[in-house]
Amino acid sequence: MSEKKTSNGAETIYWDLSDLYTSGEDPNIRKDQHRLRDLASTFAARYRGTLATAHAGDLAEALRTYEEINDLLGKMGSFAYLQWSTNTENISYGQLMQQINEFSSELSQQLVFFDVEWLALEEERAAELIADERLKSWKHYLTASRRYKKHILSEKEEQILTAKSVTGSQAWVRYFDETLGAARFELDGEQLTEQEVLSKMHEPDRELRQRAADSLTRGFREHRRTLTFIFNTLLVDKFTNDTLRKYPSWISGRNLSNQIADDTVETLVESVQKFYPTVQRYYKLKKQLLGYDSFFEYDRYAPLLQTESRVSWSDAQTMVLDAFNGFNPEMGRIARRFFDENWIDAAIRPGKRGGAYSASTVPSVHPYVFMNYDGRLRDVQTLAHELGHGVHQYLSREQGILQADTPLTTAETASVFAEMLVFQKLLAELTDPREKLALLMGKIDDTIATVFRQVSMNRFEDAIHTARRQEGELSAERFSELWRKTQTDLYGDSVQLTENYDLWWCYIPHFLHTPGYVYAYAFGELLVLALYNRYENGAENFPQRYEQLLRAGGSDWPENLVSKLDVDIKDSTFWESGLAIIDQLVDQAEQLSAQAGMGQ
Repeated sequence: MSEKKTSNGAETIYWDLSDLYTSGEDPNIRKDQHRLRDLASTFAARYRGTLATAHAGDLAEALRTYEEINDLLGKMGSFAYLQWSTNTENISYGQLMQQINEFSSELSQQLVFFDVEWLALEEERAAELIADERLKSWKHYLTASRRYKKHILSEKEEQILTAKSVTGSQAWVRYFDETLGAARFELDGEQLTEQEVLSKMHEPDRELRQRAADSLTRGFREHRRTLTFIFNTLLVDKFTNDTLRKYPSWISGRNLSNQIADDTVETLVESVQKFYPTVQRYYKLKKQLLGYDSFFEYDRYAPLLQTESRVSWSDAQTMVLDAFNGFNPEMGRIARRFFDENWIDAAIRPGKRGGAYSASTVPSVHPYVFMNYDGRLRDVQTLAHELGHGVHQYLSREQGILQADTPLTTAETASVFAEMLVFQKLLAELTDPREKLALLMGKIDDTIATVFRQVSMNRFEDAIHTARRQEGELSAERFSELWRKTQTDLYGDSVQLTENYDLWWCYIPHFLHTPGYVYAYAFGELLVLALYNRYENGAENFPQRYEQLLRAGGSDWPENLVSKLDVDIKDSTFWESGLAIIDQLVDQAEQLSAQAGMGQ
């Protein structure tokens, strides 16, 4: 029989979306749609065909209206997605999200001329406008957008792509989410959600972990044909778009969006791969400490202590807020609002999407945090991670909707830094070497997942995009073959990958939601290691300078923003210095295991 479910206090933690809309039936949704249609029509009538001769004052006026439209449209889209993600089985939630997606597409088609005409300007004229004082509030947005000049199509072509995405990529991604959201996995006589079964992979009971892994595999097999078709469809859809936009590779569009050069990403990936032996050394240590003769993929997240303590929701809140306040009281003040004003949805329930995220929504409102809190210490870290995002998104709202969001490369900085604050606080409070070792091992588990596993998944993405473009439609077996190859490269002989694990590529949403995204996690983790090292070494006014980094949002190039904290991400040795810190964590774990007399 399965273990009895215990209460942790998060079962009633639901967010209050009324700052967006009160419900899907809120009459303000229809009113706002009417207002948006009027705004978009007036905007198009006023500015279409004028940008070639526009003065800076005209462009500033246009940008203010453009921001108003995008803020209101984003508010509506945020509400629909947030509501739907709490119950992907609710038909009315899905219908509202689809209606708003279609409405958004309709408006985007009216507005696409603005980007097309701006990018059509000659470089000299565009530079004159960007340099004008009246446009300083949008300087980086205007500058960064020019990078797409070679890749934008005609207005009519852009309208077609926007219209077709609603029934194309967006529809297939929604189908993927709803398929896994509705899926149930049989475990010990119970029908559980994917998220509930995945949480068992962190249980101390090895037999339970194995049964959970088998349960997931059985469920994935039932949906294998559907998921394989979804993957193939979205891979070829991206190939079509990349070809039309003349991107040289499958990852080029993502790198452009991330405001980072292709060769910088290649250097990051290659540097991480060079440190794969660190992962293998760590798992061999973990196998020894656990006393196992063999170490399988379902053992990777096994807690070191057999009685992992549970953390109540209220205790998790205290841990996170204490860590935030100890670093920067303003961060703590903002994070507290998420709890006090019900900006968090933490309860696990049927139909709810798996995973966790922080939705920035729009500058006129505030962020919301979504997670599935199960009471484990790693859930406390997840809470810190998402609240790090939330604080970042809250502070960056002052940049306006066109410059509030950061590229994915720096988007993970605040979240991973927040995790580090909580981890270091917990570690400092422990005195028992065994408990310190268990916490450290858990941190290394998460760091490996954030840096090395994400890069191995980047290698899988690279393999499937390349194979789909060269070989045509891929079978489930071909996907599995490429998955096993990239995972074996990472784990070597330190982890025995069962045949069941070959299918575990099929449930990972990042591959479909945001192709090419995963390396940003490694980028963020290694950047944070460098930043935290500077903080620990007493860098002058670091907490205040860090807060300014968060407030800046996406108002400058990533390398310029982090350079204010004495970090040079263009330095070829930067990545290896961060990876060396991870290697030192493994050294520390080996030393603590000796002190604790474990694994001997």
